[in-house]
Amino acid sequence: MTINTSRRGFLQGAAASGAALYIGATANGAMAASGSADAMLNNFVKIGADGRAIAICKHVEFGQGSATGLTTLIAEELGVTMEQIDYEFAPSNPAIYNNLLFGPFQGTGGSTAIANSFPQYRNAGAAAREMLISAAAKEWGVEASALDIVEGMVTGAGKSAPMGEFVAAAAEMEVPAEPRLRDASEWKLIGNAQTRRLDSPAKVNGTAMFAMDVQLDNQMVVMVRRTPQRGGTVVSFDDSASKEVKGFIMAQALPTGHGVAVYAENTWAAMQARNALEVEWDLSAAETRSSAEIKDEIMAALNTEPTYNVNKADRAAVKSSVDGAAQVIEKTFYFPLLAHAPMEPLNCTIEQTADGDIVLHDGAQMPTGPHMAYQQIFELPAEKIQIKSMLAGGSFGRRATPDADYQVEAGLAFIMTDRSRPVKLVWDREDDIRGGYYRPAAGHKVRVGLDENGTIVGWDHQVAGQSIMKGTAFESFAVHDGIDHSTVEGIADSPYTIPGQALGLTDTEKATSVLWWRSVGHTHTAYVMEVMMDLAAKAAGKDPVDFRLDYLAAEGDAARKAGVLKLAAEKAGWGNPAAGRAQGIAVHKSFGSYVAIVAEISGNNDDGIVIEKITAAVDCGIAVNPDTVVAQLEGAVGYGIGHAMRDQITLDGGAVEQSNFPDYEPLRISDIKAIETHIVASAEAPTGMGEPGTPPSAPALANAIASLLDSSDMLAELPMAEAGVYFA
Repeated sequence: MTINTSRRGFLQGAAASGAALYIGATANGAMAASGSADAMLNNFVKIGADGRAIAICKHVEFGQGSATGLTTLIAEELGVTMEQIDYEFAPSNPAIYNNLLFGPFQGTGGSTAIANSFPQYRNAGAAAREMLISAAAKEWGVEASALDIVEGMVTGAGKSAPMGEFVAAAAEMEVPAEPRLRDASEWKLIGNAQTRRLDSPAKVNGTAMFAMDVQLDNQMVVMVRRTPQRGGTVVSFDDSASKEVKGFIMAQALPTGHGVAVYAENTWAAMQARNALEVEWDLSAAETRSSAEIKDEIMAALNTEPTYNVNKADRAAVKSSVDGAAQVIEKTFYFPLLAHAPMEPLNCTIEQTADGDIVLHDGAQMPTGPHMAYQQIFELPAEKIQIKSMLAGGSFGRRATPDADYQVEAGLAFIMTDRSRPVKLVWDREDDIRGGYYRPAAGHKVRVGLDENGTIVGWDHQVAGQSIMKGTAFESFAVHDGIDHSTVEGIADSPYTIPGQALGLTDTEKATSVLWWRSVGHTHTAYVMEVMMDLAAKAAGKDPVDFRLDYLAAEGDAARKAGVLKLAAEKAGWGNPAAGRAQGIAVHKSFGSYVAIVAEISGNNDDGIVIEKITAAVDCGIAVNPDTVVAQLEGAVGYGIGHAMRDQITLDGGAVEQSNFPDYEPLRISDIKAIETHIVASAEAPTGMGEPGTPPSAPALANAIASLLDSSDMLAELPMAEAGVYFA
């Protein structure tokens, strides 16, 4: 066992009852410890003398189950039950709590929470176990190899005692850099379908503290009257009517000019006073296009030579192969802007301590962003800024923006006061849907050529849309050779082996503000790939499953993709739907995971189409918490299908027309009668689960509808309801 002697020492209390053990892991697995709570370095485990363990979670919990997953890894290696451990959110400190897949940046997203933390958190738990065991072995005069920790008890060599008894002694031990990790055969929690989420009881009984629940003494509530068209600025405002609202405090234009902040004693007063404002806007630099104009720009780009040859194919040769094919299947697709619309609208609370520290209470998805922004806004060093992460009621990407938009808004609102009172920023639903960031609009034009045997001989694919990454702080590592990979992911890196494929990309002007949305580019690329595979299979006279398998190799990524395709087909009884029903299938890889979906539907387009059942199969490597995997897949399927059915963001003269759930309707529980999930048993490293269920869900439904109606004409443009599909 190697020992790290350069970083040693645990928190040492005056008595065992006050002792606490803090342990962490660096990016390369080397262990570190700290001397006090104020100087914790790389801490992931905290253990009190009472034996109660706490996992320090570097990823925010907004419903995806990361807090339970990370805690499970600590508990498994440490040797405690899920009832013997709690969790806390880590403070903002990217030097310690960075996302190992993001670089020197602390953040949650891209379905990376478990994927980047799996070895790190296991090492932390294992190191804690070994140190407590070493302390017990020394006290008992036995070999450490004879001991283990089981359900919080150090046991072996005929002896047994609560691990809390050894915390003070363990504080004197050096930290093992390479602790022994438990073999998979020893696991009791990892992969256990009976392991339940730690945050569920508090959310059910109402004691869970979400960011919206923060209520500090003497706080003010601020709401912002924002420009109706993105890019507009305030010329002047009249708050005469606002002053008549009980609880109104003041109104001030934000330093950026993008809105007027209205301060009040409570949320209702802030809302009423804000609505009473009269504002004159300068819209000379604002978005003025309509959705029809944006669509026309994208469609025009699809009919010109693409700016970027993504896969460096001989485009002329591919075009010739398609033109000369026995059959040509051609389709043009359009995908509208989409809002994130989490259940909890954006909010955060900011205060200043007696020591001059700035404290932000927030369901922060990427705390490094606001932390850096606040250093500039308040002209303070990083150590004078604290970000306290709270539970968040959903995100789907919205709480992580390149410009930390709502946190900056809160900071600017606070700096315009005397800072004697905390300020809570609240967005309402209309703010979120009308003034937010959107999944980019995109278009695809695909021409597939088949020979006389129904084999693909050419696939000419053009994409046009709005780049998420260009012009942001993420451009340097997300854009290469001018290509924003998030626009073409799912095509450029597809496990399908498609002969004669050319992929071109053209960027179009961004409409309002665009942002990653649950599964990012895969939301539209998977739809196009899987609908086109179905159309090609039909033209070839082949079963859609068999046709896909023809283009999936027997090893690597392709084999895993084929595995979930076969499993979903088997579990859904593929090819044998009940009378009056039709099935559709789709399969896709995203964020390292493989998901196949079979949608079974009934009805007709006159009386309405009913989604009878969704059968899903997923290969996400080791399923740390199977119960969470199932929940995430169900949620992702509902998110993908619900938006494809009826949702879009449209602009009229640059202003968003939708405002709330009546005209931007989320999926309802009655929309899908049943969802059944099957997890592939795997020893591969864990991969993402927050997003991979979304991409194949909509194309599976589309393919089922095409089969039921014997037509795909209505499925090239989303949402389906706007294209003529009627749902019961």
